[in-house]
Amino acid sequence: MADKANKYPDNAPGKYYVDNQCIDCDLCRETAPNNFKRNEDGGYSFVSKQPETPEEDQQCQEAKKSCPVEAIGDDGA
Repeated sequence: MADKANKYPDNAPGKYYVDNQCIDCDLCRETAPNNFKRNEDGGYSFVSKQPETPEEDQQCQEAKKSCPVEAIGDDGA
């Protein structure tokens, strides 16, 4: 389960975040391409933009559910 204390500083402020468990599998970037990007230097994903539409929120929820290492968090804000 993602830990807010270990979230990457690149994450856009808001509800969703990626923590240091990310294994850079690309699943979240494929599932929610408008909201997740890759940190090329660090080799991990992060939330580049919080969802702005119901569709984007749905994609972020799907990415969170599908993450193989549970690195995507949702603080419910």
